[in-house]
Amino acid sequence: MTTTGRRALLVAGASAAAAALTGCTSGDAGPRRPGAAEEAAAREAERVARAEAALRRRAVTASRTLLARYDAVLAAHPALHARVAPLRASVAAHASALGEGDRPAPGSSTATPGAGTGTAGAAVPTAPGAALRELAAAARAASDAHTAELLAAPPEYARLLASVAAAGAAHAYLLTEGARA
Repeated sequence: MTTTGRRALLVAGASAAAAALTGCTSGDAGPRRPGAAEEAAAREAERVARAEAALRRRAVTASRTLLARYDAVLAAHPALHARVAPLRASVAAHASALGEGDRPAPGSSTATPGAGTGTAGAAVPTAPGAALRELAAAARAASDAHTAELLAAPPEYARLLASVAAAGAAHAYLLTEGARA
């Protein structure tokens, strides 16, 4: 190695050592306090996390409300089981995927056949066709609620919400128009 190369290496090494020692003084009283920018970033991250948690709660609530409506219709109209039960299973999977699969849905184990009122708070119509129309309207309402949350959702959750909203629209079709086809 040439003298110039050694000199450059020594200068670079000394610069690196000086940079590493910068800030290491015996006068430090403790850990470094975060700057204003770091505090602002932490507050913003906390705000985003709270907003996302609230969005997830709203999405799960919409799906669980719809699930309760399915349960009420199935309880009031057992003859509709073959047509409604597969859609209900899909809604249950959506509620689970949206983040609340650890708690049972309201009315999922307490619905009894012949009950005239739903766990979602509204009476189930006595005519099966009317019950299906109301269930389709509830599916559209849940689909609309999921669609409304898309812009505020983080990308991956937005894709999930879009899929669930599309499924809700398909359910509404199958519950009403699909029967006529």
